[in-house]
Amino acid sequence: MLELLLCSLVTIFPDYLYRRYRQGRRLGHEITLYSVWYELRYGITACLMLTVALITIIFYHHPTSMNVTAVFRTIPVIPEINGRVEKVYFGVSGDVKQGDPIVKLDSARQEAALEVARRRIAEVEAGIVVAKSDIAKAEGQIQQAQSSLDNAKDELSRKQELSQRNANVVTQRELERLQLAVAEKMGALAAATAAKEAALTRVSTLLPAEKMSAEAALVQAQVELDKMVIRAGVDGRIEQFTMRKGDYVNPFMRPAGVLVPKNAGRGGLVAGFSQIEGQVLKTGMIAEASCASKPWTIIPMVVTRVQDYIASGQFRASDQLVDVSRLSAPGTITVFLEPLYEGAFDGVIPGSSCFANAYTNNHDRLASPDIGIGKWIYLHIVDTVGIVHAMLLRLQTLLLPVKHLVLSGH
Repeated sequence: MLELLLCSLVTIFPDYLYRRYRQGRRLGHEITLYSVWYELRYGITACLMLTVALITIIFYHHPTSMNVTAVFRTIPVIPEINGRVEKVYFGVSGDVKQGDPIVKLDSARQEAALEVARRRIAEVEAGIVVAKSDIAKAEGQIQQAQSSLDNAKDELSRKQELSQRNANVVTQRELERLQLAVAEKMGALAAATAAKEAALTRVSTLLPAEKMSAEAALVQAQVELDKMVIRAGVDGRIEQFTMRKGDYVNPFMRPAGVLVPKNAGRGGLVAGFSQIEGQVLKTGMIAEASCASKPWTIIPMVVTRVQDYIASGQFRASDQLVDVSRLSAPGTITVFLEPLYEGAFDGVIPGSSCFANAYTNNHDRLASPDIGIGKWIYLHIVDTVGIVHAMLLRLQTLLLPVKHLVLSGH
């Protein structure tokens, strides 16, 4: 309607002035309801054509979207493992800080596993003490075996010396027995040395490795025990929290509630623009938005990102082929908007429904020395008619409370 009124000022109105003051035709006499088309046909035709052209230029170069929302993310409150609720720290809703406990599950099994891991560490430490005693025992056995070996060698050496002096004093049988005794003592010494090496290996390698394994099992048991307490991962607010003591929870069941992170949805808007405006929407465009939760307020925005794919065309691998006819519903181009000034977005409730305009700016192209006169005029017209869309946005903002509170019938 606003475009029609503007176009009529330069088409129908001059045509009427010509008919009235040049040809003397007056309203209610020569120009009536039945003759107005014949009398003002040139102005009416030009007005309709100019209105269509103006609307096309405005809506293409300065796109608008009614699908604008202050999108925010939520975190489902679900456990990592199955269990029965033992304690609940919140009601239906409440503020939480990062790390605050939300729900505690029955942890008897995990506590028992933790105690077993602790006992295993104590067992290994006791084994280290015993192995050190074995080392001391082996050292004593080595000394005993060494003394016995020295005595046997001395006895054999003495008998051999006597046999060399007089063969009849010591028999050959006696010498063989002494040689076997020396060999036996040497074997006992080797066995005692090997026992010491084994004990040293247990103390330096085997038992420390077993202790490290036991400590790792202790850490794992502690992690499993910690999982029995569901904690807040971020600062935020718990909402729709219905889990209560005695409930059996499962990670594959529906969440017991949601955690809304602090400041979620308070940084900007997500808008869906028509696909035909894909060549116009660019990062850095100036935009304006108005939200139902903050009426009678125009929020200056800037386009920070334009999603380079349309969500309605997506598919994922499954056991069925995709029928393209099911993807025929036209989707929108997702555009991310952020406030141009700090504090401009204050008061907009996350999830609020909004509408927005984006404005094309041809200042850089108009400053180019190579631009032609026709293009120069057209780009000036494009930048100028943006004010019409800005006026429409302000009219919509002004009428929004009336539309929702009076005309909606609620």
